[in-house]
Order: sequence, then structure tokens, then C-alpha cells
Amino acid sequence: MRELDQIDREIIQLLLEDGRRPYSDIAAHVGLSAPAVTDRIDRLRAVGLIEGFSVDLDTGLLRDGVPVLVELAVEPAYLSVASDALRDVERIEHQYTTADASIFVHATVGTDSVTALLDSVLDFNRVRSINVHLLSNSSWSPRIGSDAQLAIDCVECGNAVTGEGESERIDGTLYHFCCGSCLGNFTERYDRFAADA
Repeated sequence: MRELDQIDREIIQLLLEDGRRPYSDIAAHVGLSAPAVTDRIDRLRAVGLIEGFSVDLDTGLLRDGVPVLVELAVEPAYLSVASDALRDVERIEHQYTTADASIFVHATVGTDSVTALLDSVLDFNRVRSINVHLLSNSSWSPRIGSDAQLAIDCVECGNAVTGEGESERIDGTLYHFCCGSCLGNFTERYDRFAADA
């Protein structure tokens, strides 16, 4: 694992613009060979920075309901439960959670109301307020800043993971460590818990 450099940032931005862009095209833009671009993308995926490649739909071209922005103020203790529950609602496209226990969702409401959409997943006794705004337009333009750096914390000790850090996939989950000692401690404890389970 190492720090992001300008070429990594350019590769990420090109993929954000078009996730299906051929690696040879990316290589021509950044001045590397296609295999070198492949290696960098594989490294960014292994670290977990690139989670996958997706399709960005222009839902304005579909007749699927009315687009809305919903602001939910919830009890602070209910924030993570509500956020997890909303993640599974089919008609919600994007979700944002704020530090003051508010959740904003961009959703498409069909023939049902916003309340009916959320009623099956939320405990309304723990929701303080709901504000619904009708959207006339929306756009999604993810970007990576020119000074962006990896900000990964060691799962064992909480220290920042630097270029000397290590990553390990254990039972399908990717974990990051600041050093081999933390990796060893974590895997030893994990194996002990797994054996006791």
C-alpha cells in the first residue's frame, strides 16, 4: 500500500467520468502503459478505494414517479438504525447522513406517498420531523480533489495506515493494518474467536 499520487487521481477521475473507459484510453491520458494502468486500478480496488464500477442512470428519462428530496431528523441514537434501514429501500437513489442526526434521501415516489414509502422501514416514533421537497432537476458529479490522500485507519490500533501498511482479506472482508504486528495480533485474536464460536 502506498499514498495516492497525481496519476492515481487522474485515473480515478477518468473512471468517475466513464467507468467503462478502456484501460488503453486511460493509459494514453496519463502517459502509462495499459498494463501499468491495470496494476494501479487493481491496487486501488485491493485497498478498497474503488469498490466497483456502476451505471449512472438519467432517471429523468424514465416514468417511474416523482423525484423528491426528503429530510428526516431522527433521534441521535436511532441514526445508524434508520440509515441502515433506508439503504434497502428500492426507490431511494442516494442517502446522506449529517452529524446532527439528519438524513437526506433522494427518492422517487410512485403512486404511494413519502410516508407510505418510509413507513415499512422506519419507526416514526423516533423520527422528529420530515421535510419533503419536490425536485425539478438533479445531477451527480463525483470528483476527486487534487490533494486527496488515502485516509485509512488500522483496525487493530487506530493509527493511520501509511505506505508501510498491510491489507488482508479475512473471510471475505478487507482489513487494513499499520504494520505486520497489528496484522498478526488481529488475525491471532480473530482465529481464537472463530475457534471458540
